[in-house]
Amino acid sequence: MAKVAQIDVVIADIPTIRPHVLAMTTMMSQAVVLIFIRRDDGIVGVGEATTIGGLAYGDESPEGIRVAIETYFAPLLIGQDADRPAQAMERLEQHIVGNRFAKCAVETALLDGFGQACGLPLSELLGGRRRDSLPVAWTLASGDTAKDIEEGERMLAERRHRIFKLKIGKHAVAEDCAHVAAIAKAFAGRADIRVDVNQHWTRANAMDGLARLQDAGVSLAEQPISAKDIAGMKLLCDRFDLAIMADEALTGPKSAWDFATQSAADVFAVKINQSGGLNAARIVADVAQLSHIALYGGTMLEAGIGTMASAQLFATFDTIEWGTELFGPLLITEEILVEPLTYRDFSLELPSGPGLGVKVDEDKLRHFARD
Repeated sequence: MAKVAQIDVVIADIPTIRPHVLAMTTMMSQAVVLIFIRRDDGIVGVGEATTIGGLAYGDESPEGIRVAIETYFAPLLIGQDADRPAQAMERLEQHIVGNRFAKCAVETALLDGFGQACGLPLSELLGGRRRDSLPVAWTLASGDTAKDIEEGERMLAERRHRIFKLKIGKHAVAEDCAHVAAIAKAFAGRADIRVDVNQHWTRANAMDGLARLQDAGVSLAEQPISAKDIAGMKLLCDRFDLAIMADEALTGPKSAWDFATQSAADVFAVKINQSGGLNAARIVADVAQLSHIALYGGTMLEAGIGTMASAQLFATFDTIEWGTELFGPLLITEEILVEPLTYRDFSLELPSGPGLGVKVDEDKLRHFARD
């Protein structure tokens, strides 16, 4: 029986390739949080707990995640059976409230180590892989219409992405919608255009904005109003033909059940960190599919470890109608994996190796790691 011997947490600050403009913040770099669980048989499992914009997006920060794991998680896990990840996670649930991102990273690292020990990819431990590649959307978030169109044209020419999501909500409704309409017109018939408002519209704004976006040919709107306004989300689903997707509202199985039973979303953005782990995210997807709600593989703009953990889970879904948004590694200037993830023909390819199937480049990680 292998046991958990040591747990290390590293925060690496990696610049983004361009300013990434969201409604609540503008990102110039990404703080990638990696968790290494070292087993006494020599195997090292890795997980990632990356957030967006410090505390601008959610209630966990890179610094808080590190302190929580080092101070509270590690004493509970060291000495535990490393080949029983579910049992280890149950121990954490009994003693630690919340901390969904930290728990997700720990679960990923435990499963990665167990997968390596068994010689099986993570997807096989999570129910069985159904596909070896996943379609990937790209977010056009420079905030400049001409630059976004130019960037989108380049993505199409390189056969990297043909689904584009635009971040809006920072400007007046009419201004944001005009920006989106111009881009939708430029890519009409060649790419699918979607928007993410990150909760920044009121119900009245959403009624106005979604009507404009629907007329412009936009296919989907992500979390246009407050995550807490379930009744408002149902109202929007009933009112408009374009798909309404729940994102920030989904914080695990219970929230998924609430939205499903009230028909308050057409699509669920499944995120492993936001759900509280891979198995919790799988339950979110199960709730959606049993409720005839479509699935989309979301991201917290993780680097390669978190992106591949998500991909391993998403590859097990029966269907994933709206594709995925697993472009995080492409947004940063340098990936910290020995072999970068493979993006081709508008998709992300999954490796066949055991565990996550990817390895961290320790030299690159040291270069970007905080002291």
